[in-house]
Amino acid sequence: QVQLVESGGGLVQPGGSLRLSCVVSGFTLDHHAVAWFRQVPGKEREGVSCMTANGYEHYVESVRGRFTISKDHAKNTVYLQMNGLKPEDTAVYYCARARVYGSGWFGYEYDYWGQGTQVTVSS
Repeated sequence: QVQLVESGGGLVQPGGSLRLSCVVSGFTLDHHAVAWFRQVPGKEREGVSCMTANGYEHYVESVRGRFTISKDHAKNTVYLQMNGLKPEDTAVYYCARARVYGSGWFGYEYDYWGQGTQVTVSS
């Protein structure tokens, strides 16, 4: 059974840092890309970053240089290190498994999603 479980969200001041974790089960990170998305109520979901199966990293321009995606095969976990956080980064963050190449964010279509973790950047 495929599952993705996010954690690590919270309240942080502008300029602060958080590290999100996405623990996956039912598949391996050797064979699937995993991406991070975020969504604010009333807005479309936005791709943030993607880690491909062979370790290549993708970032949306608004987070490039501030966020870093990584993965630990032994722990079946994909991380999103977020530094220099801004109020506009406030959102629910989701991780998702890429199923196949497609026209979606970062060139994939996604089939399984986590439940999300809230990130709030505010003073």
